[in-house]
Amino acid sequence: MSITIKSKTDLAKMREAGRIAARALELAGKSIKPGMTTFQLDKIIHDFIVSCNAVPTFLGYGGFPASACISINEEVIHGIPSKKKIIREGDIVSVDVGATYDGFVGDNAKTFPVGKISKEAQELLDVTEASLYKAIEAAQVGARLGDVCHTVEAYCTERGYGIVRQYCGHGIGHEMHEDPEVPNYGRPGHGIRLMPGMTFCIEPMINQKGDGVRVLKDGWTVVTANGSLSAHFEHQIAITKDGPVIMTRI
Repeated sequence: MSITIKSKTDLAKMREAGRIAARALELAGKSIKPGMTTFQLDKIIHDFIVSCNAVPTFLGYGGFPASACISINEEVIHGIPSKKKIIREGDIVSVDVGATYDGFVGDNAKTFPVGKISKEAQELLDVTEASLYKAIEAAQVGARLGDVCHTVEAYCTERGYGIVRQYCGHGIGHEMHEDPEVPNYGRPGHGIRLMPGMTFCIEPMINQKGDGVRVLKDGWTVVTANGSLSAHFEHQIAITKDGPVIMTRI
């Protein structure tokens, strides 16, 4: 494992990349409406990132054909935008956006409600988002990575939700995926010790029922094995002596 410690200059550049990614995600949330396709939403995100003199990180990454991952309802992550996929009232839509700017990557995600959603769907969103902020709070200098990971697991399993275990958060910097891996489960007191200058993405992927997932025939889209809803929230953070700093904020 090779974890890069970022300098103040690096962190400033990452903060700008994170801001662009955060603004793209905010725009996505404001743009989502019933009747639009995920292809249309992706184009809005793509055009905004390019207008900021940044590059959509996901476009072409490992062969991914779009600028954002857009996943609806039982789709967990990596949904491919399509002219055939229509967003409808009552859906929950997970949008994952990356922007590369001045040699560094910003990466964040959020699950948005479309109009009026069910009470059960709203509770899933609320718990998943809360688990993200609980985990960020745990990311203090001197803590272990397992402390952060366990925080998500404990918070969500106590409330009856399933943890996606095959996919996880990650270190980030010049590359979108760097060491270390940041699972949404772990053992307190285990794993690397957190130090100032470390940067990584925490991204709870939480299922309404059960941990199981599978990949569709397109080779990308991950769905819950039992068809239950899934939510996804992600922030990019930096470890500092004054506490964790969220870099994907406007």
